[in-house]
Amino acid sequence: MHPTQTAPPISPPPPPPPLWRNLRFQALWIGMTTSTLGVSVADIAYPLLILVMTNSPARAGLFAAVQAVGMLAASLPAGSLADRYDPRRIILITETCRALVTTLVVMALIGGWLSLPLLLVAGALLGVGQATCTPARLLLLNTVVPGEQLTTALAQDQVRTNGASMAGPALGGALYSIRALSHAVPFVFTAVSFFVALMTTALLPGRAADPQKREQQGDHTAGKETATAGDDSMLAGLRFVWANPLLRAAMILIAIFNTVGVGLDLILIVLLRHQGVSSSKIGLALGVAYAGSIIGIPIIKLLHRLPPGVLMLSTTALMIPIFALLSLPLGPWGAAGLLFVALLCLPAVQVAVEVLGIKQTPEDQRGRVAAAFMILIALGVPVGLAGSGLLLQYLPAQAAMLTLAAVLSVGVGYCSTNRELWRARWPES
Repeated sequence: MHPTQTAPPISPPPPPPPLWRNLRFQALWIGMTTSTLGVSVADIAYPLLILVMTNSPARAGLFAAVQAVGMLAASLPAGSLADRYDPRRIILITETCRALVTTLVVMALIGGWLSLPLLLVAGALLGVGQATCTPARLLLLNTVVPGEQLTTALAQDQVRTNGASMAGPALGGALYSIRALSHAVPFVFTAVSFFVALMTTALLPGRAADPQKREQQGDHTAGKETATAGDDSMLAGLRFVWANPLLRAAMILIAIFNTVGVGLDLILIVLLRHQGVSSSKIGLALGVAYAGSIIGIPIIKLLHRLPPGVLMLSTTALMIPIFALLSLPLGPWGAAGLLFVALLCLPAVQVAVEVLGIKQTPEDQRGRVAAAFMILIALGVPVGLAGSGLLLQYLPAQAAMLTLAAVLSVGVGYCSTNRELWRARWPES
């Protein structure tokens, strides 16, 4: 090259196509949405079926308990599997098993040989399947979406989760009311949803099919010094979260909020019943309130202009006065309006936790860290539900609601002293 010549300018790489043109992401999203809706339908249909079979609410609750135990017991092994093996193959095997288990329930119901022990075994296996799919799907999502579009993809994933949570119970109850096939229609729907997820996942490339993306991700996490470097055990995710000051502080805050918030519905239902509100109006009011978790999805990017720790602390702090105001006799629509406003911010917080979990974690430990998140959040559910029941047993409903507000204020106050949360910044793509 002549000394006076200059090298031609290097043009920046073209931006990735929008997600609606990303066929891999769309296939994964369709499969995840269908499967999640099927699970939400089954969560209503199984207790209804057991109530009809046994006339025992306790046995209906036993099914949910067995399912939860199966999910918790499988969480750590599932995270380890997702880190060791191709997440696509894990999902294919898991969805096949869940589809076969549900098909067996359908056959037993139609054939008249369905029993409670069979249903409990199915519940345990479905819980294991749910735990196995969760970290594998998160890793697969990170494979098919460019890093700069991860937040947008996770925001769309909130549509799947929150939409299924809203539509599933109503759809499950409606499908169970159909007498055809001995009330097996909701279980047929769930089995088909697993088969759809199986087929859409089969269209995706495996882990080894995208070496360039894996190399980029390896470069992104290369050189990170972590307390769990070289840790190949199932507990590596828990150790990593606890050793990372930011992730530890974020998970403590979210776990406290989830433990307190999980009993909110029960106490609110009792409060509205004491105000003479009918069951139909209570259900409608809760549906209106939880629409906030859908309406809040388009404002995720706006809220993410705040630093992640500030977003988490301010959102959970906002819940304290809302919990306190819900103790007042506001009627169904006043309570629904307060909850609607509170839930507008929750999708942004959920996406923030997922983004931090992915970006702060080395690639070879992301599955186990996702499993650690799932366990730490899920452990608060039985504690919160049992605690709310005890509060209602010994206190008026208004006092129980104020107690939730007081516990949440203590938790938020404790977490607000953590400097890591205040200093947290969004990781680069």
